This record gives sequence, structure tokens and C-alpha cells, in this order.
Amino acid sequence: MIVLVDTCVWSLALRRSRKNMNINEGRILDTLKELIFEGRIRMLGQVRQELLSGIRHKEQFDFILNASRNFPDVPVGIEDYEAAAVACNTCRSAGISGSPADFLLCAVAQSRKWAILTTDKDFKRYQKHLPLVLLP
Repeated sequence: MIVLVDTCVWSLALRRSRKNMNINEGRILDTLKELIFEGRIRMLGQVRQELLSGIRHKEQFDFILNASRNFPDVPVGIEDYEAAAVACNTCRSAGISGSPADFLLCAVAQSRKWAILTTDKDFKRYQKHLPLVLLP
């Protein structure tokens, strides 16, 4: 199964020091490495933008920019944005709020029958109302 990777996982892999990681974060990185090796990773342009935003040092920015270029953007169309709005409305009607980026990730994964790799606990709440496959 193809896997969309959320910004928090990319940030963990490319922006955080390995010294400060807990066991669960290490497992997430092991999963990411395996998925990369298997060629099953996909990236949204919006995730790329989030990952690259707020980096103060040019060397770190360039490193992450070059690393992220190994994963071309998934083409996102009007139907994906409309489905993201529907997902947002579905969750909001159940009292669950989320970011536009989260709901776009959900919509793209749903429409293509892909999984999502994330450490963001909000996705577990979305999963109660949206047919999502979450890893690990």
C-alpha cells in the first residue's frame, strides 16, 4: 500500500536530533525508512511547504529541501480539495476540528486508498468519522 507521510513524521526524520527521541519515535523512523526503501512513500506539496517553513538556517533548509526533492509531489486536483472540505465538514459536525492540511491529506489518502503515516493524534479522531488507514 502507498503511504502519504505527514509533516510531523518528516520533521521528526529531518529536523529533530536523534538524541531526544523516544522509543515510539524511533519505531516511526524505522517504519519510514522501510517504506522509503520499498518505494511506497508519497508527499503532498502542502506537506513539503510546511516542512520547509520556519527553518532559520540556510544550511538546514538546503539539506531538507534536497532530501524532500527525492519525493515528487502527488498531483492534487479540484476533487481532492472538495473532498477535503467534505471531510472537514463531516468532522466538524461531530465536534472535531482540524487544519486544512490535515483534511487534504485525509482526502487524498481516501480517494486513492492509501495509508497515512503520522504521529499526530488528531488523525485518530478523524478516523472515527472518515475511512482512513493509519500507520503504524
